[in-house]
Amino acid sequence: MTYLPAGQPAPAFTLFDQNGQSVSLADLSGKKVLVYFYPKAMTPGCKVQACSLRDSESELAAHNVVVLGISPDPVARLKKFEEKEQLNFTLLSDEDHAIADAFGVWGLKKFMGKEYDGIHRISFLIDENGVVEKVFDKFKTKDHHQVVLDYLQNKK
Repeated sequence: MTYLPAGQPAPAFTLFDQNGQSVSLADLSGKKVLVYFYPKAMTPGCKVQACSLRDSESELAAHNVVVLGISPDPVARLKKFEEKEQLNFTLLSDEDHAIADAFGVWGLKKFMGKEYDGIHRISFLIDENGVVEKVFDKFKTKDHHQVVLDYLQNKK
């Protein structure tokens, strides 16, 4: 699996959010966008990661960062996840994993001795011009938000 490296233009995409509305990356031009891919809404690791991002909203906003979470979940499941965890950012449904493929995060995974295709937990910070500024691929779900914030703070 080879994912999109920093310095490359982010793939253009339009997906449905948890409310069934179309959201395009192009709509967020002029802002930094943290596109984070996660395997499945409402699972323990995904919950920890999402809630940590939720709780870091003001710190991320101070750096002009908007968060988009992308998973292969259907819109209805994303809505339940948003409501249950009181999430304050956009969740996008990539049921056919076309966007995960475009970013290079869909591929072979191993869990408890089984192999299957799925989303790898990787995040991309896209700059105001639509270019991948930073790829976050080494983090634990509980400290993902802090890894992103540390990068943003040390960049100044």
